[in-house]
Amino acid sequence: MGHPEVQSVPEADRLERALGAFLRQQLSAPVVTMRGFLDIILEDTRRLGLDGAIPDLERMRHACADLAELVGRVIDQPDSIRKPEESFETFQSRLRHDLRTPLNAIKGYCEMLIEDMRDGEQMQLLPDLDKVRDAADQMLQQIDAMVEPSPAPNLADEQEQPVEIVTGLLRAIAPVDVRQRARGRELTGRVLVVDDIAANRDLLERRLTREGHQVVPVENGAGALDLLLAENFDLILLDLMMPGMSGFEVLCRLKSNSRTRHIPVIMISALDELDSAVRCIEAGAEDYLPKPFNPILLRAKINASLEKKWLRDREQKHFEELRMEKLRSESLLLNILPQNVVARMRAGEAVIADRFDYATILFSDLVGFTMLATGFSADRILEILSGVFESFDVAVQKQGLEKIKTIGDAYMVAGGLPEPLPDHTHRVAALAIEMLDIVERMRARLDIDLKVRIGIHVGPVVAGVIGTHKFIYDVWGDTVNTASRMESFGASGRIHVSAETYDVLRHDFEFEPRGPLEIKGKGAMETYFLMGRAR
Repeated sequence: MGHPEVQSVPEADRLERALGAFLRQQLSAPVVTMRGFLDIILEDTRRLGLDGAIPDLERMRHACADLAELVGRVIDQPDSIRKPEESFETFQSRLRHDLRTPLNAIKGYCEMLIEDMRDGEQMQLLPDLDKVRDAADQMLQQIDAMVEPSPAPNLADEQEQPVEIVTGLLRAIAPVDVRQRARGRELTGRVLVVDDIAANRDLLERRLTREGHQVVPVENGAGALDLLLAENFDLILLDLMMPGMSGFEVLCRLKSNSRTRHIPVIMISALDELDSAVRCIEAGAEDYLPKPFNPILLRAKINASLEKKWLRDREQKHFEELRMEKLRSESLLLNILPQNVVARMRAGEAVIADRFDYATILFSDLVGFTMLATGFSADRILEILSGVFESFDVAVQKQGLEKIKTIGDAYMVAGGLPEPLPDHTHRVAALAIEMLDIVERMRARLDIDLKVRIGIHVGPVVAGVIGTHKFIYDVWGDTVNTASRMESFGASGRIHVSAETYDVLRHDFEFEPRGPLEIKGKGAMETYFLMGRAR
């Protein structure tokens, strides 16, 4: 259903009201400035113990109050201050006199205080007193210009006149009914109306339903809180004064709950006082609207609140997408690099390279897998390798070791890096035994001739990250080469280790000596087959 037609305000009335507001603003600004600075000066005077200045400052404040009241009457009720028998010229003269009288009092007391404080070398308050005097001078000039306008043409050319300012503003701000037609469909949402008076709930429900909103009325704060735990809403219109749980208490509970704190709340109350509005805004309310409310203003506040929530929801959705993308990226990165290496890269380390005096390196290779794979489809080959390597990955993680990489059907593991691990050689040996068992189980389950050859060596290595686009954490050194030779010169279904590895493990594992073996690039080496844990 469309919006009810809003009656247009006649253009002449709009201009008159806007001019009145403009003049009130121009005349009131110096008064507000003077009163504000006088309050500050009084506070500082009491703090500094300058009690002698307080009576004059209080007189200045009273003069400001009189001036503010007179300005309001001049703008809002000009006919009430003009005597019936007065001519316009007499009225102008008297008005100028009435406005200037409190101003001259303010200026006079201000100048006396400035002189006294300079004589007493009490300079702390002089800057603020100067600002009060300047505001008084500014207002005197405005009064002279408005009551007795200067005919000088150059002033009119240089300074934009009030009528021009206000007319330009009204051209920019179209009347409400025009704007509503231009905007078309407004934001709509699910609105919770909380009010203990049934007539108020019914009125708001009818009005908001006509605006296209889905409205749920509830009569008290406890019911609203229960409903908010079970259902989602885009906006809450909350009455402040309700029996039992007040609207302010409901607001505080909403804003202390992570599930409901983001829902915008507009407080609606017959209590039209500044303290209530301020406390509600401080407690998290989006806005405060006194009863009886203007329906056009209510619509504008609802639209503004829903738009803010829509923008926040979109921002939260975007943030959640970024968070999930970050988690996916982090998970992918942790599949490639060790966790502490990722942390170092995030901390800004450009080059990551470390030397480890003692590490354990394991190589494994699926024996004859290349020839075996010639009879399988690509999907079947991938299925077999994935099954084997995923089981290897679980075993590596269980032992607290570091998978370095896979190359074809070869699998490389390191112990003792990138974090020190005191018993890493024993862990690698236990891993090797489990890897044999994993392959044997896969062989039986898949009914294929699947076997693995494993080699282990210990010694110093260098490890680090290479690449700029496709990172890899790799290990280098003679220890790596020797471990690779242990694997390639080993035997199918067996764990081939160097003498150095045997020396570390011989008290806890059983071995079978292999005797001196001529190793390519290494010469004759004493090597052993690791059989299992010591009985």
